[in-house]
Amino acid sequence: MTAFTRALSRTPVRRMSAVGVVAAGALLLSACGGDGDDMSGMDHGSGSGKSSASASAESGKSGGFNDADVMFAQMMIPHHQQALEMAKLADGRAADAGLKDIAGKIEQAQEPEIKTMTGWLESWNKPTAMESMPGMDHGAGGMEGMMSDEDMDELKAMKGAEFDKMFAQMMIDHHNGAITMAKNEQKNGEYTDAVKMAGDIVSGQSAEVKELKAILGRL
Repeated sequence: MTAFTRALSRTPVRRMSAVGVVAAGALLLSACGGDGDDMSGMDHGSGSGKSSASASAESGKSGGFNDADVMFAQMMIPHHQQALEMAKLADGRAADAGLKDIAGKIEQAQEPEIKTMTGWLESWNKPTAMESMPGMDHGAGGMEGMMSDEDMDELKAMKGAEFDKMFAQMMIDHHNGAITMAKNEQKNGEYTDAVKMAGDIVSGQSAEVKELKAILGRL
């Protein structure tokens, strides 16, 4: 049995679902309006970092934020970071031109989003890493679609068509996890820019899931 076969035959246990995370987080969401403290936004169109003064100037455009916005940013940052790690592995390993193109799109979209979300959390005086909660694992396996260290090690060891197949399946799972979290932000978030980014994630990654499924179908 090949390493890829073993990878695809594994049950979803290793890719622990964050349904519990999202559900537990939803219980924490308040119907609160904007926090009274200094809330500085960012110009999230460019995706590049800005000075604190510039961020403060933008704050009035996006309004207040709530717990859902904070959770969205804290969870999506490490989720995006792993997607970038996977995308960078395609260079020198992937064989399919379409898959290489998707990997490039992931890097172009998600690196700026990480900078933007980090800026939000800093302007809100919130930690950029999600604090642990009883019964909730926020490590690599504790969020929807996140890969385990073993998954990542197997992917790194592959090349060519074998890499393409495992990458496509893993990224489909990963994207679907991000879409789930983004839809939760659309439903419960308050910060205008965060809700907009969530919508962009849903539309952009849903389209890439379709492309990845088509690639799997021809490999």
